[in-house]
Amino acid sequence: MTDQTEVPPGQEAYQPASFAFDAESESEIVVHLAKYPEGRQASAVLPLLYIVQKQMKRHTGSAWVPRVGMEAVAARLSMPPIRVYEVATFYLMFNLRPIGTWHLQCCTTTPCWLRGSDEVVRACREFTGIAGWGETSADGMFTMTEVECVGACVNAPVLQVNDDFYEDMDAERTRALLAALREGKPPAPGSMIGRQTSAPEGGPTTLTTLAFAPEA
Repeated sequence: MTDQTEVPPGQEAYQPASFAFDAESESEIVVHLAKYPEGRQASAVLPLLYIVQKQMKRHTGSAWVPRVGMEAVAARLSMPPIRVYEVATFYLMFNLRPIGTWHLQCCTTTPCWLRGSDEVVRACREFTGIAGWGETSADGMFTMTEVECVGACVNAPVLQVNDDFYEDMDAERTRALLAALREGKPPAPGSMIGRQTSAPEGGPTTLTTLAFAPEA
């Protein structure tokens, strides 16, 4: 990783010159730092990076972590900047460049693939005009990322949008979801076929009646 004075190639155009935590972020930081004993504040690096990403979303409409945001975290936690860079570049949940309003995180791991993730990906590309992974649509509304298992295999295929899971997807449901997002009207997350959490299609089939009459 480069030192804190350098900018990765190709990223100069969108790296802000400075970053400062706002009042809302400061109030969150206090809560997280209180969880750790004195001298162990570096353990809060993950939540503070997420706080940076949320603040960027509030201020710019794009949820990402700029280099100067990482350096602000390092200064607050008395850590060498390189240690924060290492964490930020390891976890996929941190976006290291500006993204669209809606971050389409397409799970293509085996369970989702077996249940039709290819058609979900195809529908996303056709609707948004995005050709490759990590790209943002021309209107700036959508960014597509390929992700590993997001842990909702029972309701595969899954399309994560920002922090929400949309489950039991297919091409038609994907297009309907993206149309709603474009209108700024995201539907409630969860199963798109009305499944009750991870129950079978059609509803639960066990423990629906009492095995014996309760005593009076």
